Amino acid sequence: MKILIDTNVLISAALFPHSTPAQAFWKGNTYPFQAVICEQNLDEMKRIFTREFSDKLPALESFIYNSLLSIEIVDTPERPVKEEKLIRDMMDRPILRSAIVSDVDIILTGDKDFLESGIDRPRMMTPSDFMFVHSSFKI
Repeated sequence: MKILIDTNVLISAALFPHSTPAQAFWKGNTYPFQAVICEQNLDEMKRIFTREFSDKLPALESFIYNSLLSIEIVDTPERPVKEEKLIRDMMDRPILRSAIVSDVDIILTGDKDFLESGIDRPRMMTPSDFMFVHSSFKI
């Protein structure tokens, strides 16, 4: 099962290693799941850390380095997909596009633009929902 991990989950996992988003991140990065991110996720994460958590940049760099050992970075196609019109935030549209073109099953996110979009595939799940639904998969 392929899972795209959204920027807000990545940031929470990096800042709060014992949080539910961190647990969902690690579960989504463990068999039988295959975690992916796109360049937009990395760019957003770096931009947000630089602006809001500049004192934690070394922790971010370590988190990214360790995470990328097992997470695949997928391409972000230039051509829009029809589902994009359901996403209000223009910055989130490339992430959705990456997920659809990469055929992910789940976008793991806390972002209401994704969660309230009404898109069925990929399935939008919060970290809490993901942990509950997939509680039989131990990490």
